[in-house]
Amino acid sequence: MLPGFMSPTARGGVGTRNNCNVLLRELQQIWNEMGESEADKDWMLSEIERECLEVYQRKLDEAANAKANLHQSVVAKEAEFATLMASLGELNLHSPIQKEKRAITLREHLSSLHPLVEELKLKKEERVKEFADLKVQIDKITAEISGYGHHNGSLYSLNLEEQDLSLRKLNDYQTHLRGLQRQKSDRLQKILGFVNEVHSLCGVLGLDFVRTIGDVHPSLHGTSVEQSTNISDSTVEGLEKTITRLKLERKNRYQKLKDIVSTLSELWNLMGSTKEEKQKLSGIVSIFRASGTEILKSGALSTENIEQALEEVERLTNLKASRMKELVMKKRSELEDLCRKIHVLPDPNTAPEKSSALIDSGLVDPCELMANIEAQIIRIKDEALSRKEIMDKIERWLSVCDEENWLEEYNQDDNRYNAVRGAHTNLKRAERARITVTKIPVMVDSLISKTLAWEDEHKKLFHYDGVRLVSILEDYKLARQQKEHEKKRQRDQKKLQDLLMTEKEALYGSKPSPRRSSSFRKTNGYRPNGNGSMTPTPRRNSLGGATPELLTPRSYSGRQNGYFREIRKLSTAPLNFVAIAKEDTISFSSICGSEPESPPLGSS
Repeated sequence: MLPGFMSPTARGGVGTRNNCNVLLRELQQIWNEMGESEADKDWMLSEIERECLEVYQRKLDEAANAKANLHQSVVAKEAEFATLMASLGELNLHSPIQKEKRAITLREHLSSLHPLVEELKLKKEERVKEFADLKVQIDKITAEISGYGHHNGSLYSLNLEEQDLSLRKLNDYQTHLRGLQRQKSDRLQKILGFVNEVHSLCGVLGLDFVRTIGDVHPSLHGTSVEQSTNISDSTVEGLEKTITRLKLERKNRYQKLKDIVSTLSELWNLMGSTKEEKQKLSGIVSIFRASGTEILKSGALSTENIEQALEEVERLTNLKASRMKELVMKKRSELEDLCRKIHVLPDPNTAPEKSSALIDSGLVDPCELMANIEAQIIRIKDEALSRKEIMDKIERWLSVCDEENWLEEYNQDDNRYNAVRGAHTNLKRAERARITVTKIPVMVDSLISKTLAWEDEHKKLFHYDGVRLVSILEDYKLARQQKEHEKKRQRDQKKLQDLLMTEKEALYGSKPSPRRSSSFRKTNGYRPNGNGSMTPTPRRNSLGGATPELLTPRSYSGRQNGYFREIRKLSTAPLNFVAIAKEDTISFSSICGSEPESPPLGSS
């Protein structure tokens, strides 16, 4: 046996050594029985030793390889552990891999690393899941804001070994997500505000809200839970453009409808439409009590309302064409009424007969004729304001003239002092009338002064029923002077008659005067007044009387009304009423000298 071949150390124990010795003795016994030589026995023993060495070497190599593999596993596990720690951002200085490696075997070290690595793997998986959730939400909100489709699984394509999965990075993602969520909330509120404004504008314009908002994006009116509102930049831009377009449309429709309603109001006024005819469009007309931006009534500016108003305008326009002649005559009648109130002559160019002939002949547009008459009405109304003060003075003067006529009738009544019912009332009225009549000359002079001032201010003559008022007043003054002169002449003549009568009675004696046959109630010309007394009935002096007639504006108006009706048919040139008045005055003078004397004016 070779030295050391069967040593206890080499064989790993006493039991193994004894077994080898037993086997070697049995082998030597067999060789002895076989008669093997010593050289053969030594060669076979050397072969056995060589084979044993090969087995030991093979086992040693296998053990060395196993150790290397185990060490490599430990290193790999430590590297994995370190990578996981770095990825998770956890730097633990008291990590197990920092302990003394001699204290434990490789297998023990590997066994201690395995649960730590598994724990870190689970922790990483949870962290990756958190990052995945955050990234999905971030990608989703980013895609919603940008308007691009969401890329599913974009996070899972990342190389997890290269990702920073630390808490710091996780906090950054969470902060970024919260910022995006706030941005999404703000944008959603902005879009909802735009949608409400579009809804309001569509309601005012009578447009289909669902279709209008659907043209921007279908999700803006979606009712399903799965369909979220699109908040992309293109949606915001589309809503802004839609609102701008709708506001412009609202402005255009408002102006269009305003023009239509203005035309409609003119036609209503022109046609004299009743409240019932206006009632069906009263809602449309009431729209313009507010500004265009304050119109909130649903369908206020819809095409249906505009078309309805246009149809009414068209109907009234057609009706106006058929009734224009009647409307012109109505306006002309209104003009004549205004002229009659302020005692001026209307323009003969628009006289009813002439206007009717012009409309029938087609030479004049009825609208132009209507506009001309309306312009005259406006001018007459303005002139009425400027003439008001003078017209008021004329009315007061005419009222005093009526009192003067009553006083003359009263003074001519021989029974005015009889004790009859109402006599004291007439006496009081006569006293007041005598005081008032004395103011006539002053009133006439004041009226002349006012009239001349008016003519200087307005650079035209003041006419009263076609006659210059100053001429009427001057004629009145002249006639009044002549009347006063005639009264004085009659009084003198009466005195002379009384004197002759006295002389005659002295020569021949007096004769009883014939008894008056007329009674008070039949010849005094009285009429009952409101309080039961008798009031003298006014009597006009004829042109053939001895006393000249005092021609007031009423006298001129009554005498010239026939002329006015004729000149509207015949000519547009005004008559020379001043000349006519002067001719009448001359005739008064000639008559006064040829007629018998009138009874003198009595005095109270």
